[in-house]
Amino acid sequence: MRFRSPDAFTGSAQSYRLLPLRFRRLPWDRDRVFVSSLAGDWLMMRRDAFEQFVNHALDVHDPLLADLQARHLAMVDPQRSTFAPLLSQYRTRKSYLFGGPALHIFVVSLRCHHTCNYCQVSRQQTSATAFDLNADSARLAVERLFEWPSHELTIEFQGGEPLLNFDQVRVITEQIVARNVFEKRALRFVLASTLHDLTDMQLAFFQEHRFKLSTSLDGPEWLHNANRPRPERDSYRRTVEGMARGRRVLGDDAVSALTTLTRRSLEAPEAIIDEYRKLGLHSISLRPLSPYGFAAKTRERNGYSTAAYLAFYRQALEHLLAVNRSGYVMDETFASLLLSQLLGPFGHGYVDLRSPTGGGFGAVIYDYDGRVYPSDEARMLAAMGDTSFALGHVGQPVSDWLASPAMERLMAAGVAESLPTCSDCAYVPMCGADPIEHYARQGDAIGHRPSSDFCQRQMGMFDLLLQRYESADTTDRRVLESWAFGTAGSHQAEDTLDAAA
Repeated sequence: MRFRSPDAFTGSAQSYRLLPLRFRRLPWDRDRVFVSSLAGDWLMMRRDAFEQFVNHALDVHDPLLADLQARHLAMVDPQRSTFAPLLSQYRTRKSYLFGGPALHIFVVSLRCHHTCNYCQVSRQQTSATAFDLNADSARLAVERLFEWPSHELTIEFQGGEPLLNFDQVRVITEQIVARNVFEKRALRFVLASTLHDLTDMQLAFFQEHRFKLSTSLDGPEWLHNANRPRPERDSYRRTVEGMARGRRVLGDDAVSALTTLTRRSLEAPEAIIDEYRKLGLHSISLRPLSPYGFAAKTRERNGYSTAAYLAFYRQALEHLLAVNRSGYVMDETFASLLLSQLLGPFGHGYVDLRSPTGGGFGAVIYDYDGRVYPSDEARMLAAMGDTSFALGHVGQPVSDWLASPAMERLMAAGVAESLPTCSDCAYVPMCGADPIEHYARQGDAIGHRPSSDFCQRQMGMFDLLLQRYESADTTDRRVLESWAFGTAGSHQAEDTLDAAA
């Protein structure tokens, strides 16, 4: 809930003034509240102390009031104080907005040799070359890429299976590198792949251009092969072999993996984590299913409730902490992102946790047919027949995309602080709007937030991590802080979290 003092901006003669704040009663302790500022500073305090605070009953010399002022929740001595620190913190939290989209995804092919029933991409058969990105569209996409102002550009190649159209990956990379001699941007290349078809020639190319590789590993062999079937039943073996080849040439930190959780996955949190440890991986991403592509068609078979996911995650988190206590460093990517929002002053720019939304403001997707989308999810909706969030075509200038009806829809529903229910949520400074997911699940870009899977998952995760951080001993707290600040070893980059391998 949000509370705004009647005298917040009126120059009251009270001994202190309240600054804009929101609060939430802690589900695990109803006698305390979580209180957050406009810029995302926060603290947890007793409910009776909070009531004293908002009723101006705290003594001006109370140490709690000094803490509240330091967190931009109160202003003591308004005659000598300014809003400058609060505004500076808010600007820091939203700093990802200044450069425009930094993540640019090139879908070079929809072809794939897997038949995953949770696939969100709407894959095509390996012989269907009509679903490959052609040379003209690729050249125009590179032109559009450099129309964006961001100094740092992450170029990610996706599919389907992008290695099935490796020639286009090579050509696009070389065009970008050649153009960048004059543009002088900071470039980062990522390829999301099964890694089954890696050749020595491809690895040499990836090494030359310092590529990062991202793949999907759903857990132990029995689970991975069940989730990601091939006729030969060798998906796990080929994935692990591809990872090993990539790590030998590019280095251990250059190859990351993530898991997509089906209903059967929820029965094996420890086994999934132990598999990652066995393979020497130091980061894991426990992703829930998405409502797109084939995943939408098989929801009854593979899907599960948000409550079931959170129960799984609680069990997985405890096992991860135990693994770290044993001396093996491993983080969970989404927890790391949320903890960095809670414990640090900076917004990391991960698409799902941005307000205004990351779709179109933080990421752009160039599809195999030359169509352009503000996010991978918008592309998947279009593959299902709904082009509501299509920005345009690579043959158009970026200015046309920004003036498109799709961007208008995103801007209207993409500022979490202005949305019903979100505007009152104590977690909103650390969260995002994600209008495309709400549109996909509820048929409306704003959606009904109280029944939103997105909101229930985000609030549940924030609650879980806060409760665990508060109750942690020194060892576990250091582990969680290392996740937040990226010191937990091979921390997976947030822009590969959305990779559809």
